[in-house]
Amino acid sequence: MWVQGGAGDAAVELAVGHALVRRVSAGEVTEALRVYRPSEPVVVFGRRDTRLPGFGAAVAAARAAGFEPLVRAVGGRPVAYTSQALVVDHVKREPLAPDGMQTRFTYYGSLYADVLKTLGIDARVGPVPGEYCPGAQSINARGVVKLVGTGQRVVPNGWLFSALVVTGDDERLRPLLTDVYRHLELPFDPVSVGSLSTEVPDLTVDSVERHLLDAYGATTPQPLDDATLDLAKSLAADHRVSE
Repeated sequence: MWVQGGAGDAAVELAVGHALVRRVSAGEVTEALRVYRPSEPVVVFGRRDTRLPGFGAAVAAARAAGFEPLVRAVGGRPVAYTSQALVVDHVKREPLAPDGMQTRFTYYGSLYADVLKTLGIDARVGPVPGEYCPGAQSINARGVVKLVGTGQRVVPNGWLFSALVVTGDDERLRPLLTDVYRHLELPFDPVSVGSLSTEVPDLTVDSVERHLLDAYGATTPQPLDDATLDLAKSLAADHRVSE
């Protein structure tokens, strides 16, 4: 099931994936794919980042740059993105979900790399030195800059696989991520920040989205249902950062 529909609020947007994976775990949803463009610039922190001494300063830096600070449901370190990005949330009901974690990372890493190659990018799977939210299955360009990050959340009888595809605005992200990682005292090299449109000028979010949906075999969209949206709204507070 390919679902569409905006949430109108950055925290609710992030919480939709959380809501979908909860509904998968409860047996209310079998499988769903959601691809969306963020409604506003955000910095999304991992739960463990919130416990670091520099978290408050990192949040202040995000807000000063015009980015809403949020906390994600899946693991990882801070990421930042704007409306020049695509977020993919894929959920599926699967009884032995923990056993397939590495298989999913490998499979979807290759899928994203293949999509980027069709767009004319020298895409490879693997980390680059000093990248933000480092991961063994990051998708990079030329082995130099990170373009796509992936993460998972496993729940009883299901999983959520999320991907962030940075299509543009890397020049906005680079100084902000530098400040955020400095405040958190985490390793980071700003040179590692890239975007699809920097690799292939004039590449649009629309074009990238079409290629991704083709790769997933998504053909007929359905509106985001009220039950999922209502649950997401109730979970949004879990993803907000208090003033």
